[in-house]
Amino acid sequence: MGKVAVAFAAAAAVIVSCSVAAVMVGRRVKSRRKWRGVVEILKELEEACDTPVGRLRQVVDAVAVEMHAGLASEGGSKLKMLLTFVHHLPIGTEKGTYYALHLGGTYFRILRVLLGGERSYLDVQDVERHPIPSHLMNSTSEVLFNFLAFSLERFIEKEGNGSSSSQRELAFTFSFPVKHSSISSGALIKWTKGFEISEMVGKDVAECLQGALNRRSLDMHVAALVNDTVGALSLGYYHDPDTVVAVVFGTGSNACYLERTDAIIKSQGLLTTSGSMVVNMEWGNFWSSHLPRTSYDIDLDAESSNPNDMGFEKMIGGLYLGDIVRRVILRMSQVSDIFGTTLSMLSEPYVLRTNSVSAMHEDDTPELQEVARILKDLGVSDVPLKVRKLVVKICDVVTRRAGRLAAAGIAGILKKIGRDGSGGITSVRSRSETQMQKRTVVAVEGGLYMNYTMFREYMEEALVEILGEEVSQYVVVKAMEDGSSIGSALLVASLQS
Repeated sequence: MGKVAVAFAAAAAVIVSCSVAAVMVGRRVKSRRKWRGVVEILKELEEACDTPVGRLRQVVDAVAVEMHAGLASEGGSKLKMLLTFVHHLPIGTEKGTYYALHLGGTYFRILRVLLGGERSYLDVQDVERHPIPSHLMNSTSEVLFNFLAFSLERFIEKEGNGSSSSQRELAFTFSFPVKHSSISSGALIKWTKGFEISEMVGKDVAECLQGALNRRSLDMHVAALVNDTVGALSLGYYHDPDTVVAVVFGTGSNACYLERTDAIIKSQGLLTTSGSMVVNMEWGNFWSSHLPRTSYDIDLDAESSNPNDMGFEKMIGGLYLGDIVRRVILRMSQVSDIFGTTLSMLSEPYVLRTNSVSAMHEDDTPELQEVARILKDLGVSDVPLKVRKLVVKICDVVTRRAGRLAAAGIAGILKKIGRDGSGGITSVRSRSETQMQKRTVVAVEGGLYMNYTMFREYMEEALVEILGEEVSQYVVVKAMEDGSSIGSALLVASLQS
């Protein structure tokens, strides 16, 4: 009887062991299936975001065609191609003290510039940079401009008594679409970058600021209303007259360039002494079927405050890259538990900022400790190394697409003005002019470009791919730190000269 009991116990132990082993194997199989699901999502993302040079050249062509359409007639293109009434840029002989206020998408800046009449004498003084209080973004125009006037008043108070006996000349750098009626006036077309002050649309932006300054009895004159890209172009041209294009990659994205007035067909009869004018493209609204759009882009757009608008910007702007990455991670978490089971924070739109994406993407620690820290801040703890590597790869795919599309946008402008080696699709040019490649400087500024190394490298690498080695050696990309603010002050100085 004892032998039977022993045999029975042994058999039972074998059965239990087999059952445990079967459960373990089942879990491994299930885990592998879940991991395969995550890998499949990554593969689909890579394919959807793919930007081979052939596709980029199709985007280049589409940008150039849309530029022509936007110059031909109002509303003829997704690109607004706005006149800026800037037809003279600073040349280095300007003198005096000038001020600039820059309202951007995330920060506002105030600075003072002292010019001594020589390019080498450019003294930028007392730069102040502050985050825009979030409540101002959906307040009223009066509240917003009173706040800006108050900030200018505090800035001037720091100068002390007697620092200026004459009226101060101010450049207002305004990073939103404006229909100009002169260099110093223009009506807001629409808000972007998260601002939603609807009653402001259609109002003269410079008048609103001047009114707020007058209410505070500040002896300051809004001498120019300047888009941030135009400011960057102005500073670029001040240092290098070969600068003909400027692009901003920050919270949002936009570009401007120097166009011949005879090519601006929608304003026939427009005459300038220089024969040219800076055109603000408002390229954030560019769209083409050749853009590599994913389901994550579609969902982001549908849930944004401006659906079916600013499609290009939503692929390359700093406001959006972090949220695209977040959406991919969230999708992966729905097919696998590799990120844990509590992901309430990751369900919140824009909780993952692009500066965090940059930090994770460029994390060079052996265990990707920065990735682990940022994920922990988002409520995702104890993530294994292979999952951290997966997150870095997601950041890379999204940022690589953005950088390469940004390059295609720049190349599209160069094609339009005949600086891409092809002669462009401009109006009649002489044969010798199209054959001779000119040195071309592209001024670039904005936090995304300045602070995100991988974005910058992908953009510059793609620009060489698109243009080719021979042509790209004539195209110089120059960073302009605080260019939009400083350049706007220089522009006011050039008006006074």
